[in-house]
Amino acid sequence: MYSDQIQTQLQIQAQLVHSESQRREHAKRMHGALTELALRHENELYANTRGISQANRALGWRPGYLNRATGEIELSRFGDGRPAPIHVLDGLPESWVQSRDAEGHVIAAEPEIVSGFIRAGRFFTREQAARAAAH
Repeated sequence: MYSDQIQTQLQIQAQLVHSESQRREHAKRMHGALTELALRHENELYANTRGISQANRALGWRPGYLNRATGEIELSRFGDGRPAPIHVLDGLPESWVQSRDAEGHVIAAEPEIVSGFIRAGRFFTREQAARAAAH
């Protein structure tokens, strides 16, 4: 009985730590640069929803980005300008790029850049796309 109570308490603490960790990560991301790691993390968070490219592509959603500072939206593109079927940083406008690696690949976008989806010329965050595509 005592060990069951301890086990339950440990599980509750683990859940609280995980929730707090996610909250901190989200807060940090809101103030930090968009990176490939951040994109992977977003894909994990929305893995079982229509908030990822693979789950909503057939419904006409295209991966894209919003510049919160200017309101501009851009489709995700490869470095050579071709439309990308997933979120790729290399095709971002130069003014949206914070840093590049030695080979010239984008490793961080400016903090005001947000990933999401574009449909009918309108930008949707991943959360908005997941909700809208579910209906």
